[in-house]
Amino acid sequence: MSSTNTEKINRFYDLFTGSDHVLIIINADPDSIASAMAVKRILWRRVTNVTISNINSITRPDNMAMIRLLDVTLIHLSKVKTHHYNKFVIIDSQPDHHDAFSDFEYTAIIDHHENSSINLNVPFRDIRPEYGATASIMTEYLRAAKIKPSPKLATGLFYAIKTDTANFERKAINEDMQAFQFLFKHANIHLARKIEQVDLRLDFLEDFKKAINDHVVSRNKIFVHLGSIKNTDICVLIADFYMRFNLITWSVVSGIYEDKLVIVVRNDGTLKDAGELMSQKFGKFGSAGGHRSMARAEAKIELLRDQTDVNDINQLTTWIISQFENTSKHAKKTKKK
Repeated sequence: MSSTNTEKINRFYDLFTGSDHVLIIINADPDSIASAMAVKRILWRRVTNVTISNINSITRPDNMAMIRLLDVTLIHLSKVKTHHYNKFVIIDSQPDHHDAFSDFEYTAIIDHHENSSINLNVPFRDIRPEYGATASIMTEYLRAAKIKPSPKLATGLFYAIKTDTANFERKAINEDMQAFQFLFKHANIHLARKIEQVDLRLDFLEDFKKAINDHVVSRNKIFVHLGSIKNTDICVLIADFYMRFNLITWSVVSGIYEDKLVIVVRNDGTLKDAGELMSQKFGKFGSAGGHRSMARAEAKIELLRDQTDVNDINQLTTWIISQFENTSKHAKKTKKK
């Protein structure tokens, strides 16, 4: 293990004492959950107590399974008496990533996303945007501290790296692979596979029924508009589902969630860059972007009213299709009778 990581873990340790009460704040997903687990293990017996708190609602079945199977205790930030804590750590995010993060003076920030332009006076800051996962950084910390991860901690970190690098199909560097190989020796692979396979809930069936019964196919692209949805995860699941079909090169699934039109895109990565296309077409209506083969947009409904009738499913679907191709007249609607 490099002296750099040894120096970093020692500097991290120097920030805490036995009387500290530490709150780790995350936007819960596999990478942040596993990384927070690692921080908690690193601080074990070095502080009075450590609590992991999530700012978001956890609804994805795989995330729920991860928390349950790995025995992770999370407390939503709204239920935490923050004045009981004197040290705050943010993992796999940065303070300007969400309004809920902005109320604290952080002792440490550890992340793999692009370095924020915000100038913060934080005692410890380790941001490595070249890494594919924060879990890889935390694995290096564990090794530098000479801590052998428990099977559950190793499984969480292992699964987090798999998830954030999309099985190394997305951005990753040698350090991610080295961390993955190290964790493989300590993780419960069967448990990781069980977490990975739990991605459906019974209340998703109605949305799948709509997606199967009513979709639009146009030149190897498939489009589904679900109307009002209760959970944006369903768009991701259906978009991935349709990419399994032969000859389908693009899958575009949309739904209206609260005051936004959410559009999730998957493609085979051979031609157009999905992230660039989404940013170009939908960035002016809200947030949009992603990777070459997977992307997402969240367009504010109010900003779309000049473009299409958002209350008319047919018009809205036609407008979405038109953003992806100039051949929407060739679209063929497939509807089960």
